[in-house]
Amino acid sequence: MSPDSHAIETMLLEERRYEPPPEFAAQANAQPDLYERDWRELWETEGRERLTWFQPFTELLEWEPPYARWYVGGTLNVCFNCVDRHVEAGNGDKVAYHWEGEPAGERYALTFAELQREVVRFANALRGLGVAKGTPVAIYMGMVPELPIAMLACARLGAPHTVVFGGFSADALADRVNDMGCEVLVTQDEGWRRGTPVPLKRNADEALESCPSVGRVVVLQRTGSAVSMRQGRDVSWQDAVSGQPDDSASCPCEPMDAEDLLYLLYTSGTTAKPKGIVHTTAGYLVGVATTHHYVFDVKPDSVYWCAADIGWVTGHSYIVYGPLCNGTTGVLYEGTPDYPDKDRWWEIVERYRVDILYTAPTAIRAHMKWGPEYAQRHDLSSLRLLGSVGEPINPEAWRWYREHIGGDRTPIVDTWWQTETGMILITPLPGVTTLKPGSATKPFPGVDAAVYDERGNEVGPGAGGYLVLRRPWPAMLRGIHNAHDRYVETYWSRYGDVYFAGDGARVDEDGDFWLLGRVDDVMNVSGHRISTIEVESALVDHPHVAEAAVCGRADPQTGQAIVAYVTLKGAEEGSVAMLEELRDHVARKIGPIAKPANVVFTPELPKTRSGKIMRRLLRDVAEQRALGDTTTLADPTVVEEIQQRAEAEKSAE
Repeated sequence: MSPDSHAIETMLLEERRYEPPPEFAAQANAQPDLYERDWRELWETEGRERLTWFQPFTELLEWEPPYARWYVGGTLNVCFNCVDRHVEAGNGDKVAYHWEGEPAGERYALTFAELQREVVRFANALRGLGVAKGTPVAIYMGMVPELPIAMLACARLGAPHTVVFGGFSADALADRVNDMGCEVLVTQDEGWRRGTPVPLKRNADEALESCPSVGRVVVLQRTGSAVSMRQGRDVSWQDAVSGQPDDSASCPCEPMDAEDLLYLLYTSGTTAKPKGIVHTTAGYLVGVATTHHYVFDVKPDSVYWCAADIGWVTGHSYIVYGPLCNGTTGVLYEGTPDYPDKDRWWEIVERYRVDILYTAPTAIRAHMKWGPEYAQRHDLSSLRLLGSVGEPINPEAWRWYREHIGGDRTPIVDTWWQTETGMILITPLPGVTTLKPGSATKPFPGVDAAVYDERGNEVGPGAGGYLVLRRPWPAMLRGIHNAHDRYVETYWSRYGDVYFAGDGARVDEDGDFWLLGRVDDVMNVSGHRISTIEVESALVDHPHVAEAAVCGRADPQTGQAIVAYVTLKGAEEGSVAMLEELRDHVARKIGPIAKPANVVFTPELPKTRSGKIMRRLLRDVAEQRALGDTTTLADPTVVEEIQQRAEAEKSAE
């Protein structure tokens, strides 16, 4: 295939369709006319009506590629919009978060009024430590309520924050703190993960040995274990807030320009220095609140659970800022889905009567592997909407999710977006969209997405290529921190004033988008550019397969050969017969060109703490190279076992 035609070939066909249930459509927040609105009118109306402004904006958008300025001239405060205005409106008694600790029985509800008091107390404590408008603050914590409290306190003061995921190493923390020049670090003694303490303060101390900008450290006592506290630098959270006033007048919300920095969030940086993605105030908040309202169909009495970690952009946008701006009751869970048993999530859904659940395909496939019996132990009838985020979802995982978690009745919103986009950009609208398992369907109203070939031509229906965005959107990144040239090179150099997402995609005859994974993961087999997601989806379609990841390895005949790493359901062991059955199954679903040359059976796949499969490491195994950075893995021993299995299978050939 010439690269001048289609950038990526697509061969997998999915024909199942699910029309919106009439009773859901009748009450849906989104109605079909949403797609008919002019994009400028849509974002202007959402901006005026969804937020409370101290000073109204005078201009919707200034677009000087590759930088946008939204809601020009307006001033507001994110914390006021997420907390104070709900209390002032008489909704202080409404639950903001149901928090569930990992240790059994540790739980409580935090109302909006209580959240306001805690945010004000901590904001006053930060002020006492020298934090003011513009002071950069790092936050390195687990999934405890004090994490969003710290974020909101920073927003209240106008202090930009960077949240560093609690599973990251000391080196990763130091990189981010130094790049932003943070002056204060907020952390905790330890966190919990599968019943084992995570040494957050110890990691922080190691990081701070190379972070000269940090002058003060606030340490939340979570487990109560003894940790090192440096005199003059470290203070416990409990001591810092003791005696601080908690009335809103004692710490008014700082008026912020629409384009003032709200936070930096660093991409994980699998091959290079992490990128500090810049997100500002008004456009970001309009984008996440608007999409949260329409995509998740939130109601005044909804109990919404985004089962991500706040350390990732999903948590920033759809656990903290979007839901709180909309006054929605959320769920925060500290631990893992399989502690103390594999039904912990379903126990939480039943306890709080969760009606909206948003999670990642990797989590769904883990539950598939464990089996539906864990969900069957619990009453999940409160669920009326399911969501997926993080990577393309295999059609069979989509179907399993709907059938076993959603009772074969709930719509599923399969969402595409990125750390860089800030908000959901391609998604079904529940009650409006005809759903297709594995498809993110349509761009959100006001969003102009397309698929281009190598030369920048829009490809036709059914063809694969590169996903691009041709129009600015409110929550878009405002650059990479201190790296203008890298920003231009990464996102704007391929097609000029068109944003290059780095993902492969195709658009079908109905105009629906199918994501094909990262462009870096595309395999070139005998001149055919084949996406990893299509081969993985074909493998997961087999009734014995719970999860699969594929990558390419160098091959003297075909350029690249496909290597598949497969986890079978119910801890089933692989066999030569199963290997051949899976190769033939892929050939039937896609075509002989996509048959894996090798199949490695493994009980687990290497994943980051956020649940993404690290195909880069699988390529290292397939190419028999030294492993790259494994610090972001949830369990580094997994990839070592895969290496051993791969070597054993090669020796047996």
